[in-house]
Amino acid sequence: MKIAIPLAEGKLCAHFGHCEQFALVEVADDKIVGKELLTPPPHEPGVLPAWLAEQKATQIIAGGMGVRAQQLFANNDIEVVLGASPDSPEAIVEQFLAGSLATGSNLCDH
Repeated sequence: MKIAIPLAEGKLCAHFGHCEQFALVEVADDKIVGKELLTPPPHEPGVLPAWLAEQKATQIIAGGMGVRAQQLFANNDIEVVLGASPDSPEAIVEQFLAGSLATGSNLCDH
């Protein structure tokens, strides 16, 4: 499992398309076994889902994203988890793995 988390200033960014970096957190046996910080290509419709698929992401945890982006992630076999609050990538993934990640509304309205 490889979980993508959009970051701004080291914490989850409320909108994935406006992030500075992506943390790609690798998980095996329900434990974090690696983390990469990658600078994404410029944000244009459809680019980030395809790019994250190339990076072998299996999930993306974000604060919010538009419906079209959600569809593009689904088309690339990447599970979307929305409504997460800003925190460090490690804390978010640990909560996700424990089934205790608090998610709320999609923070994006387009």
